[in-house]
Amino acid sequence: MRRAVFLDRDGVINREILRNGHATAPFEILPGVQDALDRLRGAGFLLIIVTNQPDVARGSVSRDAVEAIHSRLRQMLTVDDIRVCYHDDADGCACRKPAPGMLYAAAVEHDVALAASYMVGDRWRDVGAGRSAGCTTILVHSDRREPTAIEPNIRMGGLGDAAPWILAHAQRGR
Repeated sequence: MRRAVFLDRDGVINREILRNGHATAPFEILPGVQDALDRLRGAGFLLIIVTNQPDVARGSVSRDAVEAIHSRLRQMLTVDDIRVCYHDDADGCACRKPAPGMLYAAAVEHDVALAASYMVGDRWRDVGAGRSAGCTTILVHSDRREPTAIEPNIRMGGLGDAAPWILAHAQRGR
């Protein structure tokens, strides 16, 4: 089985610009992301983005707009997969984080050992999904002002800080 690093998109891979507490559409890869991904890939990790995009269900963003961003991400970064939940909380699906459905589905498709994998996110929902799936969880700094409902295994400044920690942690062998 393979190891993976599951990555939230907004706030981990790209800068999330908040207006009135809600994310907006501008897109910019965060500093250090490409280097971090290269280091993780070089160590044999699969890189899988798992992202909630409820604005599609809410009708404020089109699915085509989200897919265009993901097409651009695939051109700019080396990732193995991008999993998306287009539902809102009221839909009660198994894929919307904090539910672990996207991680489970990716694990089956890519033969991933979840207990040897990591979930990097900037919200408690990411930590919850990773914890439920059995991954080591890393919460990176966020400008969002929300409580951390579920404690991560560790907190880091960003993916650039998390990558060396993951590599050292994996080498020590959990």
